[in-house]
Parts: sequence; C-alpha cells; structure tokens
Amino acid sequence: MNLSIRHYGGCLGLILLGACANVEAPAAKISEAVVLAAAETSSAATAAERIKADVLFLADDAREGREAGSRGYQEAADYVSARMEKIGLEPAGVDGWFQQVPLRANTPILESAAFAVTKADGESVDLTHLDDFRVFVAADQTEMDITAAAVFVGFGVHAPDQGHDDYAGLDVKGKIAVYIGGAPDRFDSEQRAHYNSSGGKADAAAKHGAIGSVSLFSISGEKRIPWERVNSNPTRTRMTWVHPDGRAEVSGAGLGGAGLLNPEISQVLFDGARKTFAEIRAEAEAEGVSPAGFDLNVTISMNGAQTSKVVTSPNVIGLIPGSDPDMKDEYIVLSAHLDHTGVNQKKIDAGEDGINNGAFDNAMGVATMLEAATRLREAPLGRSVLILAVTAEEKGLLGADYFAHYPTVDGEALAANVNLDMPVVLHPFTDVIAFGAERSSIGPIVRTAAAKMDVTLSPDPAPAQNLFVRSDHYRFVEKGVPAVFLVVGGANGGEEKIKDFIKNHYHKPSDDTSLPILYDEAARFAEVNAMIAKDLANAEERPHWNEGDFFGELFSGK
Repeated sequence: MNLSIRHYGGCLGLILLGACANVEAPAAKISEAVVLAAAETSSAATAAERIKADVLFLADDAREGREAGSRGYQEAADYVSARMEKIGLEPAGVDGWFQQVPLRANTPILESAAFAVTKADGESVDLTHLDDFRVFVAADQTEMDITAAAVFVGFGVHAPDQGHDDYAGLDVKGKIAVYIGGAPDRFDSEQRAHYNSSGGKADAAAKHGAIGSVSLFSISGEKRIPWERVNSNPTRTRMTWVHPDGRAEVSGAGLGGAGLLNPEISQVLFDGARKTFAEIRAEAEAEGVSPAGFDLNVTISMNGAQTSKVVTSPNVIGLIPGSDPDMKDEYIVLSAHLDHTGVNQKKIDAGEDGINNGAFDNAMGVATMLEAATRLREAPLGRSVLILAVTAEEKGLLGADYFAHYPTVDGEALAANVNLDMPVVLHPFTDVIAFGAERSSIGPIVRTAAAKMDVTLSPDPAPAQNLFVRSDHYRFVEKGVPAVFLVVGGANGGEEKIKDFIKNHYHKPSDDTSLPILYDEAARFAEVNAMIAKDLANAEERPHWNEGDFFGELFSGK
C-alpha cells in the first residue's frame, strides 16, 4: 500500500514528476529456477499451500524488496508470469505477459539540500536538513534553486465548482505556495482524500503561477506520520512514468520543486504574520473551519539536486476470456501491486535487516489474486477477466496509471476493477471492507458474494486514512471505471492485530514470512474475490456509478 496520492512518490507524496531518456532494458529470459518454482507452486494440493508458496517466493530476501525496476522485481514478475501460464491464463500484455512501464528514477543528493527563510527585517535562518526539512526536486530536472516570497494558501484546495477555493483573492504568481495538509471537512471522507492529494494541490499551485510549494503538517497528519518516519529512508529512489512519446506524466507542471517542514520549526514561516502556525493548525482541525490564506512576511530559498536515470519495469497481465457473445469484449480487472519498497540502505549500513520483504504488502495480495484466477479459470464467465499485477504502486500508483492510460485491451471496455492490496490475514476474518463500495453497483455484488461465505461487508473503519485514493484502483476511478479496494475487515478480533501490523510492521523489514500468517484464511479471502469477480463477469448489467456520485460525475468520460 502506498502513502502517496496522485502521481507523487515519496514522503507525503511531495515529488514532482518528469521524464528523461536512456532506458535500461529489463532481463529478457526467465530463469529455469523461477520456472521450476512456479511449477512447484502450481502443483500444490491446496489453495493455502499455493498461496503460502507464492508469498514465500515473492517475499524472500532474494527478491531484495521487489523495488520497481530492480532485479528482484523482475524475478518476481517472471515468477508471476510463469504462474499465470501454469494456471492456464492467456498472455494479455504488449510483450507476451508483460507491459513494460518506463520509469524515471530520481535519487536525492542529500548534501545538496538547503532551505533558508529570510524574514522581513533581513534576518536569514538556515534550517537543518532532515532535522527541520526535506526538499524534493522536480522530477524532470536534476537541480532546484528557488528563491521567492511565500504565500499561505490554506489547504491549497482549488475546487470552485464545489464551492471552495483557497486561492480566491491571493496572488501566488512567481511565489512559493505554502499549504497545510488536509482538506475542508465540508466534503465527505473520500472527497477530502481527493482534494488532499499532493498531485491535485501541486496542479492548483502551478495553475495559479506558483514556482514552488511547501507543505506543512496538520496535527492529525503528524499523528499519522511522525517526522521520524519521514526520514526513515532519506536516499530512497522516487519515480514517475514516461509516455511512449517521451512526455512525462506530470503533476504540478511548472513547479521547480517542493519542500516539507518539521512542525517543530514551521512557525518560522509565520513570524510577523497575521496568525501563528499553532493557530493555523487549530483551524485546520476545527469542525466547519478552513484556514484562510494570506501573504507571509518571509522569503523562502530552497535548493536540492538528484541523479536520474530511466528504467523499465513490467506490469504482468493475464486473461481469462469470457464466453458470452454480447459481453466477452468487456473486462473485469482483478489487480494487485507486485512491487514493494526495496532495501533501506540506512539500516543495512547500521548492520540491521534492511530488506523490506513486503509479505503482506503486497505479496499476499498477488498470491490471493493468483488463487482467485485459479478458481475463475474453471468458472463460467460472461465477461472476460484480466488478472493484472502492477509495478511501482509504492512510487505513486505508477504501473496502474500507465495501464489506465495505455490499456492492453480496449479502454472503453474496462467495466470494473477490484483491487487487492495488503490483506492482513492474522485472524479468522468474518468481514471484509470494500473501499468505494457505496459509490457504484459493485457494492451490492460484493455484499452478496461475501454473504455466500457468511462474510459481512463492513464500512470504512478509518475515513481519515483516505484509503480510497491510496491504492491502484484509484487510477481506474480516474478513468471513469467503477472500482473497489478490498481488504480483510477487523471484526472477530482482527482490529487490534491489524492495528499492530500497521504500527510495527508496515513498510518495515519485519513485514516478512516470520509473521503468524493464516494461509487458510488467505484461501478464504481468495475465494471471496473469485466470487466477486465471477458475479461481476456474469451480471446482466454492466457495472455503473450510482446516480449523482461525486467520483462518477467528476471523472465522467475519462
């Protein structure tokens, strides 16, 4: 699962995107060992055994955390393609099973980072990198050197069609837009997640002429992501994808870069301003209140540099053809991201385990998707089903976004998406959560399919986490395709175990196969997903957004 939103990778999604050339070619031949491993898994007698074997292979230290573009990820992709072949799927990529995704990889040069604040009286305050700030160079550049006056723009949300515009009456042309995390509570949780997206805020800042942006932590945002976590892997490579013609898929085009400040130092931007940072944070948390923007009495200087190269990393795509002559050319997509966050060199240098194996995130999602495909292979299906393992989810949902822009089948025929990301099977689950279920006709189908196994459909237990926009299904939503994101629910004793996983293992080396994984429960989860996909494939009516739904209307025709 990914913390970033809308084409932004890295801490809190503050990376600007771009493109370059010199693509590194991926490995062309699948090794005999990988083919043998896939064959052994496919021959296992039970679903639980197959899922366990998949997770053990994908989350093995030898995969080195499956970072997009790496050797370990390519081995994982080769394995998944071999598994798809053994299951009996048909290749549905551009190159056999694969759709190669060109990714620009940017690695920060830490010693080049600088952030200074000049106050109205001329005093200049130099902040300390990592302790006080992070900077992120625009991804289509290698250096950033920005000095400009700062303007506070509230939440940084530009939504005049929804009755809210934080830029109204403000002039940010040629300046640095400073905004606090969050969005107005007048929107429901998923709308707030959309307007809180880093990409959307960058687009708004660029549209109004800003040349850079700085993001500040809200109180609730700091609780979710403490500053120490922001710096857990400061040299982590960040990515964007590149169009076939060489254009970058860019959010915030025209911004030279972005900054992120530690909340303990953020008051420095508000010295001499009409409000303090503490007052702004209080307003951001208050019900029915949105902090209004105003000019700040400071000038900000941001500097940074990064090395860049382009690598390719494949999506892996298999097809189960439908049989109904009127529906077989429509597609239900089951998706799961195959990548994870690679290695943490900071930990390795300290002599610690630094391989982020990603057993639950998302080897388990891929394994349960493959098991669902095994069941669907023998099921009568009206519509066709695509089995899609995507790359670079952890870099900003990039593989899914590339597929959504350049589908290997007719894009207009994509009927629905069910996404599997981080099913934490540590307890005998009795409920599932389908984020976005209430927004389309998929919801009742999920509820009915789950009920066949005495499993209930629960509502979003943590709306503030904004999970609806934080995984690959959202790239389908942005193209107007009804979609849900399915996970195991927290009933029957699961809530505390899931919370413990998120707190102590999520995006850490300890998310590995030493955890007490219940593979029989994973098999049940796979069966629920197979039932959902089957019912969607056989539904008389093509899945559709509910009338008046915000996302259905927002992305209509995309």
